Amino acid sequence: MPILQGFLWLLGFLLLGDTLVTLGHIPVSGGVVGMLAMTAWLMCRGCLNPAIAAASQPLIQMLAMLIMPGVVGVFFIADEFAGQWLAVGVALVLGTLLSVLTTFWLMRRFMPREGDRDD
Repeated sequence: MPILQGFLWLLGFLLLGDTLVTLGHIPVSGGVVGMLAMTAWLMCRGCLNPAIAAASQPLIQMLAMLIMPGVVGVFFIADEFAGQWLAVGVALVLGTLLSVLTTFWLMRRFMPREGDRDD
């Protein structure tokens, strides 16, 4: 039952994000706005909802499958990028590097150091 409750929470935040995007004419994906709203809500609460954690774990394991439709969609609009492959390539490389560096920085900042562990 916690997984169903977690999916309902995730769906609720997705719908909230879609509603905010539609009403506010925000040029961002409703899913992104919903994730930001959920992040703000979880930060205000100060703890993770166990139902959301139970529902999100299987989704994390299937993350590549969830991203795949967007990647496949690029194949169908490839002719629109005809003269811009250099810009797309640079954006991909810089975006990947910045993503990895940001992840590394956050991991170093928030993970306990070897000597700081309480065993």
